[in-house]
Amino acid sequence: MRTIHIEKIIDAVEKLCMDANYNLNDDIYNALVKAYKNEESEKGRWVLDNIIKNSKIAKEEKMAICQDTGMAVVFLEIGQDVNITGGSLTDAINEGVRRGYKNGYLRCSVVNHPLKRVNTNDNTPAVIHTEVVPGDRLKIVVAPKGFGSENMSGLAMLKPSDGAEGVIDFVVKTVDKAGPNPCPPVIVGVGIGGTMEKAACLSKKALLRPVGSESDDPDMAEIERELKKRINKLGIGPAGIGGNTTALAVHVEYFPTHIASLPVAVNIGCHATRHASCEL
Repeated sequence: MRTIHIEKIIDAVEKLCMDANYNLNDDIYNALVKAYKNEESEKGRWVLDNIIKNSKIAKEEKMAICQDTGMAVVFLEIGQDVNITGGSLTDAINEGVRRGYKNGYLRCSVVNHPLKRVNTNDNTPAVIHTEVVPGDRLKIVVAPKGFGSENMSGLAMLKPSDGAEGVIDFVVKTVDKAGPNPCPPVIVGVGIGGTMEKAACLSKKALLRPVGSESDDPDMAEIERELKKRINKLGIGPAGIGGNTTALAVHVEYFPTHIASLPVAVNIGCHATRHASCEL
């Protein structure tokens, strides 16, 4: 049994909140540079050029990439041989978010009640997804999610007979309806299978994959390629002003499901799709 004190977790989450908001991941940066070279629209190239310049300034000046610094979504992989000491794990995560957003001068966007809507002033509470895994390590991923993209999410409980084509049609229609709102070029996360909430969680987790990586399942990899092709034919383009670069990547994650259903969820990530991780 390995022991981890909550102060280590607090410190890690604080740093990850700032890292995720300041530093665009290398895979996304490289995809944007590639998109700039391949974009056919002059206006689209202008947008991509400014997105790339913005990411460099954010990294150099330690400033937020975007004014919407997101609601903190935290994915935890907890080894079954890990013992958390010193207090509550949930409280530790939230304290790390509190410190990270305060010390990182990041905008606080969370309200304490979905209807009364009073700002909590520290960007807590975080949304925490926990998975117990073998081993004695704790992996933490902080993925600040802006709501220009989050608001464009979609969920459908399709019939099994709808098949792959039904899945593809729903995803493309969701991205098309979103238009410029999620700040394209986007990364599209798709969750297929499980239950309603499992599909939604899979779609968000799909955004954490390296841009351009393919599913290990050949059928899902083919769906990813087809989706990217169809989405980029929509003509939405960078910032929604036209072009052939609407999606940098489409990532599909899947899970076994019930004989009577085919759940499909779409979670769109903006051109920044921020996330940072560490292992304790």
